[in-house]
Amino acid sequence: MTLFEILNFNRELLERLAGTGYKPDDYKYIDLYKEYEQMRRKGDKVTYCVAFLSARQAFPKERCMRFSGGSKRNVRFMQYEKSGTFAFLGGRDELCIRNLNTQLHDRMTTAMKKCYYSQAPLPFVGQKRMFASEFRKVLKRFSDRTVFVDLFGGSGLLSHITKRERPDATVIYNDHDNYRERLENISRTNALLSDLRRLSEGIPRHRMLSREMHGIFLERIRREESTGFVDYLTISSSLLFSGKYARNIGELGKLNFYNNMRLSDYSCEGYLDGLEVVCCDYRELVDKYRDSPDVVFLIDPPYMATDISTYRMDWKLTDYLDVLLVLKGHPFVYFTSGKSPILDFCRWMEEHPETGNPFKGAGMSTLTARMNYSSSYTDIMLYKEMTEAATPP
Repeated sequence: MTLFEILNFNRELLERLAGTGYKPDDYKYIDLYKEYEQMRRKGDKVTYCVAFLSARQAFPKERCMRFSGGSKRNVRFMQYEKSGTFAFLGGRDELCIRNLNTQLHDRMTTAMKKCYYSQAPLPFVGQKRMFASEFRKVLKRFSDRTVFVDLFGGSGLLSHITKRERPDATVIYNDHDNYRERLENISRTNALLSDLRRLSEGIPRHRMLSREMHGIFLERIRREESTGFVDYLTISSSLLFSGKYARNIGELGKLNFYNNMRLSDYSCEGYLDGLEVVCCDYRELVDKYRDSPDVVFLIDPPYMATDISTYRMDWKLTDYLDVLLVLKGHPFVYFTSGKSPILDFCRWMEEHPETGNPFKGAGMSTLTARMNYSSSYTDIMLYKEMTEAATPP
């Protein structure tokens, strides 16, 4: 399709965009604006949002970008030679504040120094960024002497938020998945993504890469791995279809690549500041702090009935139930999902406490059912004779 054909086909849309003051490369800042909206929804002030986001971006001097949120609101991020980046909001009549007073500038600088992250610096499946606002409210319920122990630390976002909201408290982050290694190699990841961005020039956004380009990208990643570290989860978010992740070069090579390249570098400055970081089985931490009077356990285990392939663990039902033992007699903040049957199971057990284990003493037969040459599952039959079934427990 020629350029003329593309323009002619999209003529009506382009006319509408022209009326809004759209510039052809404004698409680069869509992800930035989405993050801005997320921060505003959780209650962050406009000045803080802009200060935080502008600290991570590199806009050209005098560059102005605008996004229209319907006809009611415009948001601009601007940078001038002698001042920081800031935003202004307006309706049809745009309001522009070119000179920030000293007090406001100081507040913005202080906000940036706080390094308050609303989401984990690097992609992580299961981080609690959407729960951040409610989580902050719950944190206020605990005393100043509290020790927060994040048993399943994951990306560290819960620990980070806890320390920022409660700087007086001790916060222990259990980095069981070794997220720190990914943070420590963030400069390598940025360098690799920079190379991949150059390779993707000329390829439309979100377009699937050709077989030839797939091979070129894969070779560049393989070369990076030969010299040290590759953060496959982060690379996956820029190359794979939404929601898909690869853990190694073998898994990555089997999947189609798309030009979903992140357009700016990742940053993790100050993210783990103030945290006590450990790496161990959660049971060790429970044993260590079980008898401490001022401990609150933050418990965000993998969710039952959800994909846990990106975690460094392989759980069965008993593992999920063992976590419930931690809750008894201790203050806690526990996370689960509507997809998980754990709450239904607990309610059922409460309603039928006399049930016990109905399968105790039952006979068992199993067979292996194959779906195809590489996939199979086990079917189980349990049985009791009439006299056994009638015997009281």
